[in-house]
Amino acid sequence: EVQLVESGGGLVQPGGSLRLSCAASGFTFSNYVMSWVRQAPGKGLEWIAYITTRGASTGYADSVKGRFTITRDAAKNTAYLQMNSLKPEDTGVYYCNALIGTSIVSTKEYWGQGTQVFVSS
Repeated sequence: EVQLVESGGGLVQPGGSLRLSCAASGFTFSNYVMSWVRQAPGKGLEWIAYITTRGASTGYADSVKGRFTITRDAAKNTAYLQMNSLKPEDTGVYYCNALIGTSIVSTKEYWGQGTQVFVSS
């Protein structure tokens, strides 16, 4: 059974830090690009970061660049999102995504159930 299980969310004050984890099982983790996507209250999904299969390349949305860092640990089949200098607008549900290209025109992806982050004083 494929599973992506996020953890590490919670309540934090502005300026604080959190580290989210995404534990993967049931598929070959090292073959998948991992991403974090969030959804703020009342808004749509926002992609915020990705990391390639071997971690050689990362990318970030402008809204989090310089504050968030995505990493992965192949030995633990886990992806992480280190979030520093948190702002109230970072509040939302954070989802982990695993993506692989299955052909030139198709992909396969998995989603976690999400973990809530609430930034407030």
